[in-house]
Amino acid sequence: MEKQGFVSKVHRKKPHLKPMPRHIQRSNAGKSVIRSRVEHVFADQKSQTGLFIRIVGITRATMRIGLANIVYNMRRFLFLERLNASA
Repeated sequence: MEKQGFVSKVHRKKPHLKPMPRHIQRSNAGKSVIRSRVEHVFADQKSQTGLFIRIVGITRATMRIGLANIVYNMRRFLFLERLNASA
């Protein structure tokens, strides 16, 4: 992965019977922020729009995921607009 320029986003484990080093704690915390934001989007799409892809063809699957993303973005925009209007 490093050869290709990729950076690992996998959490590092605590050493056995030793405290977690501070730099690894900070690294894991940064990765958790990104992971939680992304997983909330996928969970919302799965629960609200019933996103379950059983379609033949990559083009149709891509279209379905794209439409789910548009719906999520519109719902999120409306939520944020209502939040600003009440403030």
